[in-house]
Amino acid sequence: MKILSWNVRGLGRPRTVNRLKNKLRAINPRILFLMETKLSAKRMEKVRLNGGLYLGWNGNALVNLKSFSSFHIDAEIHDNENEEVWRLTGFYGNPDGRKRNESWELIKCSSQDQLRLWVVLGDFNEIFNSFEKKGGRRKSERKMSEFRTALDDYSLSDLGFVGRWYTWERGKFLTSNIRERLDRGVATFDWVNLFPNYQLEHLSHSFSDHCPILLNTISKPQNVPHNHIRHFRFEANWCLDNSFDNLIK
Repeated sequence: MKILSWNVRGLGRPRTVNRLKNKLRAINPRILFLMETKLSAKRMEKVRLNGGLYLGWNGNALVNLKSFSSFHIDAEIHDNENEEVWRLTGFYGNPDGRKRNESWELIKCSSQDQLRLWVVLGDFNEIFNSFEKKGGRRKSERKMSEFRTALDDYSLSDLGFVGRWYTWERGKFLTSNIRERLDRGVATFDWVNLFPNYQLEHLSHSFSDHCPILLNTISKPQNVPHNHIRHFRFEANWCLDNSFDNLIK
């Protein structure tokens, strides 16, 4: 199953909408989570829209909506491919750094659900470590630590990625260019065990300062032996170990 998450930064212009349609035709996701659409609910179909968030899907019985707010949409996924029910949360971290802890409290409230097969996708508006940012002022170590702690406390691990390193970029010139990995997927150990061949990819983009992220729960290509597949995984916490630099060298 393909799940696309994207901070599109507005869909008010017909040209932007047409570009999005072309992208969706090429990818053909089963579930679509959009952020910062800046559209009214009347202009969306099969949707829960609040604060610019949108969740769409293909298949009437696929999604059971549980809750939503300006910063999240929570749903049960009735997956007929493996006959399991698991949880998907589309997440948008508060862009106001002073209110970022409110976002982690939202994850805390969501974590109290008993369904342990859980994946969270979206724009968290925060990074794990300083190496996930290039250019601009240094990020607050305290805020990055709070982000890591929040995910650890609720048994959510970073899913890694393939493709370009950063998911957000601003500034066309080298002196003013800033890049960060703000968009990601995190999941519980049980969810990862359910989909051991998953792949999360950072896709190219043309009309937003965020790139779309595509989660494919079953990424194994047909007619290709499994042992020929090489997915790169990187655990951000490795960089916190004092021996990491020497080990790489």
